[in-house]
Amino acid sequence: MALTPDDVVTKQFQHVRFKEGFDPDEVDDFLDEIVVEWRKSIAEADELKAKLAAYESGASAPARPAEPVAAAAPAPSPLTEAPAATGAASAGIIELAQRLHDEHVAEGRAQRDQLIADAKAQAATIVSEAESRGRDEVARLDRERSQLEGRISELRNFERDYRAQLRSYIEGQLRDLETTATSSGSTPVSAIGL
Repeated sequence: MALTPDDVVTKQFQHVRFKEGFDPDEVDDFLDEIVVEWRKSIAEADELKAKLAAYESGASAPARPAEPVAAAAPAPSPLTEAPAATGAASAGIIELAQRLHDEHVAEGRAQRDQLIADAKAQAATIVSEAESRGRDEVARLDRERSQLEGRISELRNFERDYRAQLRSYIEGQLRDLETTATSSGSTPVSAIGL
């Protein structure tokens, strides 16, 4: 795969469910591809630098045989320059990887913060609705209690009045009975028909 800077910029990673961020294996694989391609580029650049140095040293000394030039001024080999160039390229790759990592972490944190904010807003709405329903229910129950207390008061008044009326009726009947008994006190019981 020939990797270009545009490939790095446009690479899209799949989101992982139940975790924040991207699939770590996919990110690692892509970074490995970057490393391989950059190492190829570094090797090619080192090879071209060596060829250029050899050409320049050969062009500046006219009609010299190739062996003395190589013995007198050995051309820098890719192996001697590779550690320095590889170190710079590695630092660049590490910097790119760190930047990508930081971007993905920042994106993950932003998504996390958004989810938390949405959840808090939803929780506040649910709590507000529950409190409103609770207040409505308490008000309804207070109205019911007032109505029941009023009905109980009416029933107690009715009971008191009924008892008073019943007492007066019974007392009236007893008085009538006593009055009748005193007026017919001389009549024998057998004459009354009892």
